[in-house]
Amino acid sequence: MSDLRALPSVDRLLADCDALIRAHGRSVVTEAIRAELATIRTSRPDPLPDSQRILGTVTASLQDAALSRLRPVLNLTGTVLHTNLGRAILADTAVEAATAAMRAPAALEFELDSGGRGERDSHLRGLLCELTGAEDATVVNNNAAAVLIALNTLARGREAIVSRGELIEIGGAFRMPAIMEQAGCRLREVGTTNRTHARDYREAIGPDTGLLMKVHTSNYRIEGFTSQVPAPELAGIARQAALPMLNDLGSGTLVDLSRWGISPEPTVAAAIAEGADVVTFSGDKLLGGPQAGFILGRREIIAAINRNPLKRALRMDKIRIAATEATLRLYRDPDRLAERLPTLRLLSRSEAEIRAQAERLAPLVAARLGCRVQVIACASQIGSGALPTETLASAGLALTPSPDGLAERLRRLAVPIIGRIHDGALILDLRCLPEDKALLDALPV
Repeated sequence: MSDLRALPSVDRLLADCDALIRAHGRSVVTEAIRAELATIRTSRPDPLPDSQRILGTVTASLQDAALSRLRPVLNLTGTVLHTNLGRAILADTAVEAATAAMRAPAALEFELDSGGRGERDSHLRGLLCELTGAEDATVVNNNAAAVLIALNTLARGREAIVSRGELIEIGGAFRMPAIMEQAGCRLREVGTTNRTHARDYREAIGPDTGLLMKVHTSNYRIEGFTSQVPAPELAGIARQAALPMLNDLGSGTLVDLSRWGISPEPTVAAAIAEGADVVTFSGDKLLGGPQAGFILGRREIIAAINRNPLKRALRMDKIRIAATEATLRLYRDPDRLAERLPTLRLLSRSEAEIRAQAERLAPLVAARLGCRVQVIACASQIGSGALPTETLASAGLALTPSPDGLAERLRRLAVPIIGRIHDGALILDLRCLPEDKALLDALPV
């Protein structure tokens, strides 16, 4: 049996740890050494490891612990706006704006002209109104928050009327009825799952009604024998009853996506023009910016929302405001939007371009990983609830055998590669890989 008295002391090991101490700090290195010595005393290996082996294990442990849990990855899942992988990639100008805001004090709530107190929404209000035609705009930290504060402001203690077919559930089992409950209003369902008519709304309106609500079913489609009330008609019903109408677009887009060969989603400008009093949508989905929740609409309603005490709890910080402003400015030049906005650039890549990339990479990936690699056709998804029934023709690599083992191996790389397992193979959809070098640099040599 090993004589544990032969183990080097903590002080002896620390004497050879100058580089580790500079990198991680003396207390952290000391605790790592003590933990490794405790493990050795418990397992009693024979022979005992020498100082060099002990410090090698400690070094590896410290390096692993120093890695950020929020690691950059290569998204080769085929889902462009992948919620679990952070949704939209920011444009270079947005990254630069966020970095500048982090490096120095910023005029977040300070009027440079007058020297008085300013308003943080002022950095985005003008751009949002210009791009959508809205009277006014405000912003909170995500779209769920936007819906929450709008409902709380307009219908607290009253009923919110919504079609039964629009009671959506978004990621993480987060449901629209639950948001309404937290907002302090009562859900009044009308119609059926597949068919809702104008008369259903009219008959439900009463003295307790706070607003009419339309929810864009961005993450599912009901097809077949269906009927719904178009937004302009619902806005007219709300006006006749002197009630506000809220249109939650969910993902939301500022441009007609059909220009780039993508099935169109309702635009924010169209929702405003159709008569909605309030429109809400996300910043980190089709818009291609950071996480944000936009609230646009009539001036007096936006003012009331801004007076709500919840606004301070839900407001955005200077970093995301800076990145959002830079993203919105790109929309002033739609002719160059696809080349400057990563989300749109990835969504609009042609199948031929991606297949050519797959043909180039297939033999290189096979050589690096020592596995079989086949070029295949793929069907990419937009993701994050946008256009749930639409796919984008793409191409990728099918890796075999042992797809589970290959997937784990790629997840353990310094820059993890995330694919998906399908039909007995690990599929790497290359739609979100604009440069070959990113994949080759991540793979083992």
